[in-house]
Amino acid sequence: MSMLDTTVNPHTTGAHALTRRERVVLAELAEDVTLEEIATRLFVTRNTVKSQVRSVYRKIGVSTRAEAVAWAEAHGIR
Repeated sequence: MSMLDTTVNPHTTGAHALTRRERVVLAELAEDVTLEEIATRLFVTRNTVKSQVRSVYRKIGVSTRAEAVAWAEAHGIR
């Protein structure tokens, strides 16, 4: 798979495919906070959080925050 290939390998999807930071961001999404507030808590920019959220969504196969939160709860990430 080349670096330009955006397909997801089915063997690296789901909870085990998330980085530690992506797990932190996913857990933060479950809180009633904005992306700006998450960025402040994690000492990064809002754009960094947005990028990490997009990566999480792609890896776990969701497209909304609500779906991501439900997925996280179902997989014990809080």
